[in-house]
Amino acid sequence: MSAEFSLVKKSEGEQGNNGRGFADLAMDLLDRARRCGATEADVLVADGETLSIQVRLGAVDRLTKAREKRLGLRVFFGKRSASSSTSDFSRESLDRFVRDTCELAQAVVEDALSGLPAADLMAKDVPDLDLYDPTQLPIDVQIELARRAEAAAFAADTRVTNSEGAEFESSSGRIVLANSHGFMGEYRSSSFSLSVSPIATEPGSGAMQRDAWYGVQRKFAKLDSPETIGQEAARRAVRRLGAKKVATRRAPVIFDQETASSLLGNLCSAASGYALYKGASFLIDRLGKKLAPDFVTIYDDGRMPGGLGSRPFDGEGLPTRKTTVVERGVLTGYLLDTYSGKKLGLASTGNASRSVGESPSVGPTNFYLAPGTKSPEEIIASVREGLYVTELIGFGINMVTGDYSRGVCGFWIENGELAYPVEEITIAGNLKQMFADIEMIGSDLVFRGRVASPTIKIAEMTIAGA
Repeated sequence: MSAEFSLVKKSEGEQGNNGRGFADLAMDLLDRARRCGATEADVLVADGETLSIQVRLGAVDRLTKAREKRLGLRVFFGKRSASSSTSDFSRESLDRFVRDTCELAQAVVEDALSGLPAADLMAKDVPDLDLYDPTQLPIDVQIELARRAEAAAFAADTRVTNSEGAEFESSSGRIVLANSHGFMGEYRSSSFSLSVSPIATEPGSGAMQRDAWYGVQRKFAKLDSPETIGQEAARRAVRRLGAKKVATRRAPVIFDQETASSLLGNLCSAASGYALYKGASFLIDRLGKKLAPDFVTIYDDGRMPGGLGSRPFDGEGLPTRKTTVVERGVLTGYLLDTYSGKKLGLASTGNASRSVGESPSVGPTNFYLAPGTKSPEEIIASVREGLYVTELIGFGINMVTGDYSRGVCGFWIENGELAYPVEEITIAGNLKQMFADIEMIGSDLVFRGRVASPTIKIAEMTIAGA
């Protein structure tokens, strides 16, 4: 699709603008913190811009352009620490900012586990993970892309009668992280996304259904065409017309790509070091134990080239890596930063995530279920009678016990085929049992976010309907 437009590439000088300046600024702030008495410190600088355009019924409904330049400082006075942020980079303001942050740190209580990671653990190199695209799309081109996606949805089927709009968003930015151990790292990243949400109307009854589809990539050239996204969104909306309820029963449940990613996200949250040491995870004391069948393997890979969650180092300057969370059904790892690792007596997995001015927490990079060999159609064909889930509603999940209850929309399966759409039903189970009861995994793994999964078939769940 990129060949259809006159694209502007940033020059090398533009791409490097402010990079050295931010690095020098970070080192200067670390020196100021040291002179104020800080025993350790780190500085995070984020600089970026985002353009978001929403089109509805062919007209521009919203256009937002934002530029962010923020700096965060974390200082340690022994085992006391504080974090703060500012967007004012003037020298006088930064002098006051450093002093105030140091005063805050000295006023808080000590935490025996507080502190930077050890100096010898810092990332030694910053590999190019292909995260940045210098393409700059003119505003009128981005508007046209959104219009084309929405128009494609209308053209795909006469039953598409309305739209909640189409949205194109582009963003790019730079991260600079430095600390008092001498670590200095920076990288650039970008993303391009396009989505459309059509509304279909059933002839005669006038009943309406809405659905959506989207694409997101680091590189513009890899983004699906507006026509592909619009047509898929229309197909998903139209196929929901005539939805009905089903009687309450127990039956196999298949989660499509999107809903399976949500299910995997629940496991990701439970594997977070913070949830574990706070006692808020159903995975407590499960390390080394069987969680799922042998064909289930789950990774978190921070070094995946072009990945939407990839980065060369984490929020503490430690190298990212590929972590095996579940190997052949056995829970083999958690996601940890330095602090949560210390709490659990384990080493960081390079999963420190942080916002400017905040202390690190734990976050996934590219968290995914390794694909199987069956197509979604083959998985559906394996079910005589059951449910194919395409949308999850509500948040009825107890992360401590694993109890799971969600409203769903989807399709009822009869004799290995999608028979009719269903809605206003609920599925219920327990996450521990659900992962143990995985029967099939699809071959259709596609990343549209930091957590991704192919289609998953669960042997049996409670389905509550009419």
